[in-house]
Amino acid sequence: MMGYSFFGHGNRSAYFCYMQKPTPIGVFDSGYGGLTVLKEIINRLPQYDYLYLGDNARAPYGNRSFETVYHYTLQCVKWFFEQGCSLVILACNTASAKALRTIQQNDLPEIAPGKRVLGVIRPTAEIIGSFSETNSVGVLATNGTVLSESYPMETAKFFPDLRVYQEACPMWVPLIEANEHTGHGADYFVKKNLHNIFEKGEDIDVILLACTHYPLLKDKIEEYLPVGVKLITQGEIVASSLADYLQRHPEIESRCSKNGRRDFYTTDSTEDFDNHTATFYGASITSKHMDLGQ
Repeated sequence: MMGYSFFGHGNRSAYFCYMQKPTPIGVFDSGYGGLTVLKEIINRLPQYDYLYLGDNARAPYGNRSFETVYHYTLQCVKWFFEQGCSLVILACNTASAKALRTIQQNDLPEIAPGKRVLGVIRPTAEIIGSFSETNSVGVLATNGTVLSESYPMETAKFFPDLRVYQEACPMWVPLIEANEHTGHGADYFVKKNLHNIFEKGEDIDVILLACTHYPLLKDKIEEYLPVGVKLITQGEIVASSLADYLQRHPEIESRCSKNGRRDFYTTDSTEDFDNHTATFYGASITSKHMDLGQ
């Protein structure tokens, strides 16, 4: 698998990198969905320490403007840097689509040239075309991710002939967070959105769940998929790509602490956050509150 490959920064801070005390890998999401990615990252790389932040107080990001998502995401990235993190993963498709490139190109050189911020779209785009035999892929995502056109643009760099059809599924995240994703109410919206995506591309043979919440609907989606259509989630792709990135960038890997520690923060109610984590993360946790303001 190809790894993260979209950094243009040099090694001007390499000496400082090696001298700094190792710190956790930061994992950010607008809410709970990033926990599905963190779970797969930990399965692949359990030795590292991880610091998770869910901006639940301002979620969802999917329908917010580019400017607002960028502002919120940069604020959270700066918080990770204040905690000492040298590497931050945006485990959120909307944040990756609307904020990552600006943060990488404009902000990091000024505020933290020796640190890195990665997203979930590029590593997915690098490999998604290899799953398709018809050269036709469907992407199910939030409104924000669809409007950004990030998936068509990124996949074109690696698979120029791949046809990418997109469908926004605005009701899926609310259903999941209301714990209604296993009930009959979810069937209507799953069938509706799948019908829409196959109306756009009849030869689609791969469906990508381009929102980190959507894996919780995986079983229900598979009930309504045509025979032979592959359903792809991002967690394992991102985990594998991160492992490759750390191997290729020892100057960053050496700054990541390895005590198997996991810490969780939310900008909203810790009780509510903790009640959701078993669903998304597969285990109970005790989170802490962090007030980022507006």
